[in-house]
Amino acid sequence: MDNARLLRILTAIALVITLVLQVTLWFGEGSLMHIWQLRKQITVQQEELARLEARNEILEAQVRSLKGDLDTVEGMARSDLGMIRKGETFFLVTEPEDQGIEGDAPAAGADKR
Repeated sequence: MDNARLLRILTAIALVITLVLQVTLWFGEGSLMHIWQLRKQITVQQEELARLEARNEILEAQVRSLKGDLDTVEGMARSDLGMIRKGETFFLVTEPEDQGIEGDAPAAGADKR
C-alpha cells in the first residue's frame, strides 16, 4: 500500500469519527441541546418550587394562627361553615332575580301594544 492511499483511508476514518462525534455532541444523550432542555426544565421546576414554598408558608401561618387563636377558628367557622352563636339572628340577603319580578320585565308571551 502506498502512502497516499493510506493517508486517504486514515482521512476518511477521521472524518467519519468526527461526524459521529458531532452528531452525538449536537443531538445525542448529553448533547448541548439535551443540556439546554434540562436547564429549561430546572428553571420551570425552580419556579414551581418557589410558588409551592410561598403557599406552604401561608398555610403554616394559618395553622399557627388556628392553634393559638380561638377568634381565628371562630371566624373560619362563621365564614366557611355558617356558624351562628346562641342569641344571634341569621339574616340571608339575596339579590333579586331579573326574571319573574313584577315591574322589571314583561312576562313571556305578554301582549305588547
